[in-house]
Amino acid sequence: MALIFFAVVLVLLLIFIVQNTATVPINYLGATGHLPISVAMLLSAVGGVLLAASAGTMRIIQLRRRLRRSEHDRGRSELRSHR
Repeated sequence: MALIFFAVVLVLLLIFIVQNTATVPINYLGATGHLPISVAMLLSAVGGVLLAASAGTMRIIQLRRRLRRSEHDRGRSELRSHR
């Protein structure tokens, strides 16, 4: 099922790229160039996904560390109570 979904998404992306071939100027941090509008939009989307994924990954790491500290502190308090 997932393979069919990704195949459909790939076909839709290919249609998007083929239909949007007009070249547009791109300016980014002093760098300039020309790209087809479809490529520029896809690169922007990929950049947004990477930014969101990195923020999500950092939050997961933060929560895992907090959980480990909490479990470690709980284990220490249980050892103290058994003495």
